[in-house]
Amino acid sequence: MTVIASTETSQSKADAGSVSPATPPVVGFATSPDRYRHCRLEVDGEVATVTLLVDEHGGLVPGYELKMNSYDLGVDIELYDLVQRLRFEHPEVKAVVMTGGLDRMFCAGANIRMLAQSTHAWKVNFCKFTNETRNGIEDATANSGQTWIAALNGTAAGGGYELALACDQIILVNDGSSAVSLPEVPLLGVLPGTGGLTRVVDKRHVRKDRADLFATKSEGYRGGTAVEWGLVDATVSRNAWDEEIGRRARQAAASSKRPSGAEGVRLTPLDRKDEGDTIAYPYVTAKIDRSGHRVEITVAAPGEAPPADAEAVLAQGVDYWPLAVTRALDDLILHLRTNETELGIWVLRAVGDAERVMAYDAQLRELAGDWFVNEVRHYYKRTLKRLDVTSRSLIAVIEPGTAFAGLLLELALACDRQYMLEGVYEDRDDGAVPATIRLSESTGGDFPMGNGLSRLESRFWGNEDDLAAALARTGEPLDAAAAVELGLVTLALDDIDFEDELRIVLEERASLSPDALTGMEANHRFVGPESMESKIFGRLTAWQNWIFIRPNASGPDGALRRYGTGRKGDYDLKRV
Repeated sequence: MTVIASTETSQSKADAGSVSPATPPVVGFATSPDRYRHCRLEVDGEVATVTLLVDEHGGLVPGYELKMNSYDLGVDIELYDLVQRLRFEHPEVKAVVMTGGLDRMFCAGANIRMLAQSTHAWKVNFCKFTNETRNGIEDATANSGQTWIAALNGTAAGGGYELALACDQIILVNDGSSAVSLPEVPLLGVLPGTGGLTRVVDKRHVRKDRADLFATKSEGYRGGTAVEWGLVDATVSRNAWDEEIGRRARQAAASSKRPSGAEGVRLTPLDRKDEGDTIAYPYVTAKIDRSGHRVEITVAAPGEAPPADAEAVLAQGVDYWPLAVTRALDDLILHLRTNETELGIWVLRAVGDAERVMAYDAQLRELAGDWFVNEVRHYYKRTLKRLDVTSRSLIAVIEPGTAFAGLLLELALACDRQYMLEGVYEDRDDGAVPATIRLSESTGGDFPMGNGLSRLESRFWGNEDDLAAALARTGEPLDAAAAVELGLVTLALDDIDFEDELRIVLEERASLSPDALTGMEANHRFVGPESMESKIFGRLTAWQNWIFIRPNASGPDGALRRYGTGRKGDYDLKRV
């Protein structure tokens, strides 16, 4: 058995005062096992064990203690990193057991004092990131052959139970006191923030009247009732605990198609340079325009042809172009979303050799059965989903030299609008040729959105003939006229009007209410059917967003503010 990382004991960063909610810290999302303060990872052949042992004094900001294995954003950053490393660095792992390191306590959920002192934006981004991490756990079970098993060695409350709900199996210790619960409604006047309500009925298939009882009973349920209702899969006595959890892990591992004996790929630190208002990675650059409240993001095509085969792809590791681009975009999206809240407009461009992009696109499909290429594909899918649910206006600009083709075209299709230059800039003697875009086989659904549709299907929802017409041109270089005819861009303009039109569009967008834009964009992006994921990010997040700022929750006499004082929230009883 190998201990990969263990919780460090360190001096408290907190002090007697509290952080000003108006000045949250700049958050970095890069970490590694040797820096973990809250998680312990052990790998024993095909089975990994993740133990949550939160450092009470290891909060991301001062003002609260992470007691009873409660968590804040810093804890979840470690968990996200751990999920990623298990998928890329440990191909031998086929089952993951997640348990708690405290006696009779698995996890008490999100730290209430942290939530009470945080700004509204901080709370919303916190919930969004934790949702994405839970979805990543489910994705690992579904697409990586790593089955996650929640071994609840004690009570799992609120976000702790939501963490368990992301796992494929939930086993609760039968000790007469340990329970599962979602106490947010009765105790805090808010909703479970990371999909608990949705997963209980949509994933666990708990009957809706029982779900209603469960979500309004602060102490939750344990033992036979929890099993009968479907809240957990089994309860096990302490004297049979280790044997049963081991049996289930071995059984899950035996059904996995993940390779044995494969060499993992180490996720080395990102090569990121921050210079003033420019953030640069090897293939991704972001330039911030603070006066315009926007950021210009440019993704570069690869400089070389794809490696020859799966062995050569693996040898490149983190330098494999699709993975390098994905890691950079993932880090950039998280940084901008959390730390640059006033940059409401993201302008996306792709530049370089589109033929090489198409070659990599084809390779990702051809080698989809290879474990490493499979992980890269699903990581890119998850990163695009992160972009989809980001509350920013997304504008794609398509000019000569564009590399919006194949998998990079997904970035343009994720945008709210696409502007394409017709022809070239006549006043520039640079030998440019008119821009073209190209659909590929992957555009048809290799990287689905949270609603289960491809971005092309979402674009043409209810217009099957338009969808078919676009797909019929897969592989063709499409100039501005063809792109407009097929409905693949919002507007195509010649060089006389293009730059002025784009400037006006960006200025107009910056003048609109960010709140209204967030609601509008989310409504337009997620058309068609609902999935469990779209409900969590759409319906649940919208309600939670609103409830968080209601006086009944966050007012001076609200339940969230009064929690722990011995006084219940003083509610305005009018229904809205």
